[in-house]
Amino acid sequence: MPDNHPLAGKPVPASQLANIPRLVTAYFVGKPDPKVATQRVAFGTSGHRGSSFNLAFNEAHILSVSQAVCDYRAEKNLTGPLFIGIDTHALAEPALASALEVFAANRVTVMIDAHDGYTPTPAVSHAILTYNKGRQGGLADGVVVTPSHNPPEDGGFKYNPPNGGPADTDVTGAIERAANRYLENNLDRVKRMPYERARKAANVHRYDYVTPYVANLADILDMEAIRSSGVKIGIDPLGSAAVRYWGPIIERYRLNATLIRDEVDPTFRFMTLDWDGKIRMDCSSPYAMAQLINMRDKFDVAFANDTDADRHGIVTRSSGLMNPNHFLAASIAFLFEHRPQWRQDSAIGKTIVSSAIIDRVAGKIGRKVVETPVGFKWFVDGLVSGGFGFAGEESAGASFLRKDGSVWTTDKDGLIMGLLAAEITARTGRDPSQLFDTLTTELGKPFYARIDAPASAQQKSVFKTLTAEKLGMKELGGERVTAVLSAAPGNNQPFGGIKVVADNGWFAARPSGTEEVYKIYAESFRSEAHLRQIQDEARSAIARTFTS
Repeated sequence: MPDNHPLAGKPVPASQLANIPRLVTAYFVGKPDPKVATQRVAFGTSGHRGSSFNLAFNEAHILSVSQAVCDYRAEKNLTGPLFIGIDTHALAEPALASALEVFAANRVTVMIDAHDGYTPTPAVSHAILTYNKGRQGGLADGVVVTPSHNPPEDGGFKYNPPNGGPADTDVTGAIERAANRYLENNLDRVKRMPYERARKAANVHRYDYVTPYVANLADILDMEAIRSSGVKIGIDPLGSAAVRYWGPIIERYRLNATLIRDEVDPTFRFMTLDWDGKIRMDCSSPYAMAQLINMRDKFDVAFANDTDADRHGIVTRSSGLMNPNHFLAASIAFLFEHRPQWRQDSAIGKTIVSSAIIDRVAGKIGRKVVETPVGFKWFVDGLVSGGFGFAGEESAGASFLRKDGSVWTTDKDGLIMGLLAAEITARTGRDPSQLFDTLTTELGKPFYARIDAPASAQQKSVFKTLTAEKLGMKELGGERVTAVLSAAPGNNQPFGGIKVVADNGWFAARPSGTEEVYKIYAESFRSEAHLRQIQDEARSAIARTFTS
């Protein structure tokens, strides 16, 4: 793991702030070359992302992707409205303008925010699902313009189909291929109208995303318990799309909550630098969250969101910033005890690199765990059907069902996870860290970490054919290996790497899609020293496969 930057956790120097006028200018004047791989449209796990500074996120990309979305809608006969929301990154507004020019010209019914504001990813998912409930045809879908918690110079554009969740790879693959054809043909046959005409077009409508989302929170959380307990809450939106949601939530439910900041600034100058010295709105990072952590004594519980508010960071008075895995485990234990209307067979969705403490909690409460590859798309069907009561990722993203067992969102929702931390505190008299400590007294204390190790493109390709036989591990951390997996046991889908399991520890390794590294996720239920032993053995075993 590289050493932390000397300014990690410190305020942002003025010299490091993004030049926003130059960034936006580059969006409109930059001409990507589709012959260059890094300048093509590329849908990862969360849509097309990049910066206009390196010709990876420019007007041509968004015009092409928007037309490809229109083509996909026509092919699938999706004739309902398209709900579109943006986050607070500087490139979100220009990308929205480009998308509207195409959607309006293609006569797509588009729902933009009523107040030209920002819209969290979960609010878009909520709007899609609410509209589609009970409908067989004329279904809605959506777009969120966001690169998640990425640095201020980045932009992102992701598509959510009628199920309200992240699009599957077959959908994103089709959109990506079509978009690149438009890029290669200099935008020929991309339908477009001038922005001013598009804004006034009969098929472009203003939609109040805030009110229905806020009003429905009482259907998923015990807002009255939070109010009546007087639990003292601190909220830092980190300049995110949630910034205009927290005021109405606090007012409607009369919460004892303080909005620490309501500032929106595309440079994100109010952040503290992340571990590598970059500005990154990562609410699971102790460096990006340094300011809220320093205020922990002022509140019973506090929380923050990333830029599109699909992730959560929970800060407790008793222990500071919670490890995301720990909060997932505490949430699962609480929810399945306090949601009696959920189906008795509703399961827990977790990613293959999430903590095994979740499995131990599930065993304690008698619920099934469904372990999937990384990516929230694997949880969508289970949340829609009620088959998953709760689904979460180790990267601080989760959602769960309404109190009656029906679907809330099929994308991650950082707002409800923060409010859940308040409900736990209100109803149990213990904050989520204290609840987690109680669980570990009975189930064991996990020591979990993710590290990166260098790997060339050729070395990363080894993971595609890596098997238990090639890895050749019989022991891990002094214990017999009980399983070696290259597919997720919950749905038998390959996860692009390998996982080795023993009784009191495990590791998983998978290549990065964007950097010359591979990621090692590891956990021990013994000690930090045992965790380091597992990490060392994992690195050595993978290194041997690179040379064999």
